[in-house]
Amino acid sequence: MTPRPESSGSRPKGTAGEKIPEQPTAAQQKSAAKKTAVPKQAAAKKATAKKAAAGRTTVGKTVAKKAATKKAAAKNTAVEQPAAGTATAKKTAVKKTAVKKAAAKKATTVKATAAKTTAVKAAAAKSTAADTVAGKAATAKSPAAKTTAKKAPAKKAGTTERAAATTTAAEAVAKKATPAKATAKKAAAKKTATAKKTAPATSTVAKSPAKKTTAGKAPAGEAVAKKSAVKKAPARKAPARKVPAGRAPTRDAGAAQVVPPETEVAVSPAVDAVDRERLLAGTHHAPHSVLGAHPVPGGIAFRAFRPYALSVTVVSGELRAELHDDGEGFFSGLLPLREVPAYRLVVEYEGTVLETEDAYRFLPTLGDLDLHLIGEGRHEELWTALGAHPMTHEGVTGTRFAVWAPNARGVRVTGTFNFWDGTGHIMRSLGSSGVWELFLPDVGEGELYKFEITRPDGSKTMRADPLARRTEVPPATSSVITSSEYEWGDAEWLARRAEAPAHEAPFSVYEIHLPSWRPGLTYRQLAEQLPGYVKNLGFTHVELMPVAEHPFGGSWGYQVTGFYAPTARLGTPDDFRYLVDKLHQAGIGVLMDWVPAHFPRDDWALAEFDGRPLYEHEDPLRAAHPDWGTLEFDFGRNEVRNFLVANAAYWCEEFHIDGLRVDAVASMLYLDYSREPGQWTPNEYGGRENLDAVAFLQEMNATVYRRVPGVVTIAEESTAWDGVTRATHHKGPSGFGGLGFGLKWNMGWMHDSLQYMSHEPVHRKYHHGEMTFSMVYAYSENYVLPISHDEVVHGKRSLVSKMPGDWWQQRAGVRSYLGFMWAHPGKQLLFMGQEFAQGAEWSEAHGPDWWLLDPGYGAEPDHRGVRDLVRDLNTVYRATPALWRLDTDPAGFEWIVGDAADDNVLAFLRLDPEGVPVLAVSNFAPVTRQDYRLGVPDDVPAWHEALNTDAARYGGSDVTNPDPVKPEPQSWHGRPASIRLTLPPLATVWLRPA
Repeated sequence: MTPRPESSGSRPKGTAGEKIPEQPTAAQQKSAAKKTAVPKQAAAKKATAKKAAAGRTTVGKTVAKKAATKKAAAKNTAVEQPAAGTATAKKTAVKKTAVKKAAAKKATTVKATAAKTTAVKAAAAKSTAADTVAGKAATAKSPAAKTTAKKAPAKKAGTTERAAATTTAAEAVAKKATPAKATAKKAAAKKTATAKKTAPATSTVAKSPAKKTTAGKAPAGEAVAKKSAVKKAPARKAPARKVPAGRAPTRDAGAAQVVPPETEVAVSPAVDAVDRERLLAGTHHAPHSVLGAHPVPGGIAFRAFRPYALSVTVVSGELRAELHDDGEGFFSGLLPLREVPAYRLVVEYEGTVLETEDAYRFLPTLGDLDLHLIGEGRHEELWTALGAHPMTHEGVTGTRFAVWAPNARGVRVTGTFNFWDGTGHIMRSLGSSGVWELFLPDVGEGELYKFEITRPDGSKTMRADPLARRTEVPPATSSVITSSEYEWGDAEWLARRAEAPAHEAPFSVYEIHLPSWRPGLTYRQLAEQLPGYVKNLGFTHVELMPVAEHPFGGSWGYQVTGFYAPTARLGTPDDFRYLVDKLHQAGIGVLMDWVPAHFPRDDWALAEFDGRPLYEHEDPLRAAHPDWGTLEFDFGRNEVRNFLVANAAYWCEEFHIDGLRVDAVASMLYLDYSREPGQWTPNEYGGRENLDAVAFLQEMNATVYRRVPGVVTIAEESTAWDGVTRATHHKGPSGFGGLGFGLKWNMGWMHDSLQYMSHEPVHRKYHHGEMTFSMVYAYSENYVLPISHDEVVHGKRSLVSKMPGDWWQQRAGVRSYLGFMWAHPGKQLLFMGQEFAQGAEWSEAHGPDWWLLDPGYGAEPDHRGVRDLVRDLNTVYRATPALWRLDTDPAGFEWIVGDAADDNVLAFLRLDPEGVPVLAVSNFAPVTRQDYRLGVPDDVPAWHEALNTDAARYGGSDVTNPDPVKPEPQSWHGRPASIRLTLPPLATVWLRPA
C-alpha cells in the first residue's frame, strides 16, 4: 500500500527534499488573473479546453468565489505527481491563460478553470518530473513574477493520459455547493458530453508518468494513472476505457490541485512494484492486504488482479466505475468514497463479460480457534476447517479453500474454474499457523482443483488437496469440490450398536475388496447385492479393504493418497454412504481398513508437500519405509498427528463406519522394523520403540471411542507388543499404557494353524502344538482369528489349496478347519472366495470365481456345500452365547483333551456366563474313529449334535451322531463322566446339551 504523506493533506505532495512554497492568497490570485487576462489568451484557453474535453481526460478544479463552493470543490481535488525520471511534458501551446470572472457564470461548452497556482522554485537547469511539485498546474493562472527560470511542465491536454482522473458525479459536489453553481456544473457536463461521447469522466487521480504510457503495458515499478467511470443506473454499460454521455465535465490533467487543510492528499491506487512482482510470482502471503477495496488518503482504492481481462468495472448500487488497466492483469482506481461499499466486479474478457464478487473483499473463513487447534494438533474435526468447502460466506455463495503448507513461499488455487491458471487466485497465509486460505465466490460443487505451491527454493509444484473429500477417477489426480446431501436411514442400527462391546458380542467378519467382489459394479449397484449376500451367509460384519483413494489399483488400496476421499472408481462419496446405509439396514456392521502407517511418494500427493519433508519425518532413515518403498508419517509432529486422528474420526462420523482395522501397526511401533543395525536411531531412552507412534495410536483410539460410541478399532499387529488392546491409562509391565485398541488380529494363531493344516495328516502328530499353543496367550489380548486376503495371494495359495490330499480331502480339511476356527476363542474373519472353497488365488483383476457356483458346473455342489457350511456356522454361532460371550475371559474355555497328538484330535468346552457349555471336537485325521471316549461334565444329561462338518449337505461322508449321546459314569480326561462318539474323518463336531 502506498504510504500516507507526512502532512494531513493540507498541501500538495511534493518531491522528496523539495520545499513547498506557501499557497497564494485569493487576492494575489485575483490580481494575477487581471494582469494575464487578455482576449487572445482567453480565446486560446477556451479552444484548448474544448479540445481537451472532446478527446482527452483532463484534471482541473472549479474556482468559486464563495468559500462554500471553494471548499466543496477542494474535496474532489486529486493531485497528480509526475513520476521521477520521466521526460518533462511538452509545454502547453497556451502558456498563460486568463479567465474572466464572468466565465464561471456562463454555461459554456467547457467550464473555465481558474485554479490556484502553486509557486514552485524549479531546480537549476534540469527539466525533470522529479523537480516538479505535484501541485503545479498548467492551465492555472500563473503570476508573472513566479514564472522566471522555468515554466511549470504543464501537460498539454492532448498528451494527458486517458486514465487521468476527473471529478465524480455532479451530485457529490452539489452537496456542499450552491444550487446555482451545481446547475452551472451540470450544464457544462452536458455540453462536454455532447462534444464527444467518449470523453472519459474517471473519478480518481493517480501518480502518472509525464510520458505517455500504453494501457496494459505500464512498467511494474512506475506509478500509473488510474481511471474509473461514474455512471448512474440504469445507464448502458460503459465500454472499455470509454465513458458514456452524462458524466461530469473533465478538467485539465495538468492543473494545479491545491488541497485545503481539511482534506487528504490522494495517493496512487496502483499496486506497487514489490507487491506486483510477488503477486505475479504467486509468492504473496497477504494478497487481501493489496487487492480488493481499501481506505486510503483521498478515498477508497480499488485494486483487482484479473489476468487476460480487457477491463474491470466496479459496480455498487448506482455507482459504476471502470478501473484503469495497469498492465499484466492489474486494474486500479481511486474513488472519493468515505467507506468501502458493497460492490461487485464486471470483468470483460475477449468475447464475454462476467459479473462476479471480488474474492479479495472477504474476511477469512477460518477463525482463531480453528488455527489454534490446528497448531496444537487438537482439531478433531479438521476436515471441516481444511480442504474445499462449498459455503455461504458474508451472504455470498462460493467455496472456501484451505491447506496447510507452512514451508511454502506462496500458494495459489487452480482448477477448472480458472482454466487451470491460478495466477489470479493467490491464497493468503493465516498468521504463523502455516494455513493458507481463500474464498472464491461463484465456485461450487463438481469443479476440479489443485494447489499450486511455490517451494522454498522458488520452484513450483501442483498438489492434490490432502483433505480432498472427493477425487477424480484414477489415474487422474485432481481433487473435486463436493458436499454431502445424503439422508441416512440407519438410525436404528446406530442406536443399537453400542449396546455391547465388540469383544462381548457375536462378531464374524466377511472381508471383501469392493472393486473386485463383483467387478464393474458401482457403490450403488453393490448396495443392491452385497447386503443380501452377506446377510444370507450370516456374517455380522463386512470388512472393506481400503476404500480411501489410491492411485495404483494393484496396491489394493494400501498406498493411500486421498485419506479423506472414498475411491472414485466406484462412485461418489454419497454413493459410498448409500452402500454403508444399506448394509446397516440389513443388520450388517461395516469395518474399514485404515492405513496411517505410510503413504506413497507420488509427486502430486503428500511427499515433500510444500517443498520440504512435511507429512513424512525429516530424518531420511525414519521417513523411508524399507519394505514398500513408501514414506512413514512423522507421528511426532502435531499437525501430522492431527491429520491422522481426525481422519479416523472422519470415516466413523461422516460415513457411519463401525470400526477401523488399522494396517501395519507393527511397522509403526518399532524403529528398527525391517531395518538393519546402523539404519535406525534409538529413542531418547535408548530403546527401539517409536514413542511418537505409541502416543499417536493412544490418542487416535481414545478420540475415536470418545467421539463415536459403539465403534471398534482393530490392530493388525504381528508382534508380542504388550497391551495392544489394553486401556491407554493402564500401564503394563513394560511401563507403557495400553494402545487402546478394541481387538487385535491373532497373527500367531493364523500362521500356526495354517502351518499345521498344510501338513499331511500322518505328519500332523509332530506338529500338534501348533494347534494348541494359541491357548497359552489367548487371553493376553482381545483377538480376531483372521484368514485374510494376505493368506490367499502371492503364491500362498487359496485356503482349500493349502490342504493336502485329493479334492475330497482338501474340501474336508477346509470344513474341519473352519469348524475349529469358529469354536476357538476369538472373533472370526474370512476373506471373500474362501467361503465357497475357491481353488485359485485371489486376483484384484477378476475377483472371486463365481462361476464355481453356477449350477451348470459339474463340481458346483462341492463349492456350494462349503458355502452352506459357512452359513450354518454363523447361524449356530450367533445363537450360541457360549461361542462368543466370554471370548476374552478364561472362564469361557476348558480343555477336554489337548494332547491327543497321535490321534490328531482336539476337544474343548466353550461356556457362557451361566455355565452352559458347547463341546467342540475336531478330528484332523482322514479316518473315522468309532466310540471315541471323551470326558465331560456330569451335570449334562445328554448331548446332541449342533453341527457336523462331515454332513452330506456340506459335501461330506455323512458320518454323524444322529441320536442324543448320554454320559457314562466313567471318568475320563479328568472328568467325572464320559461319552463315546463317532468322529468323522477330517471333521469338526459341535455338541450342545440336549
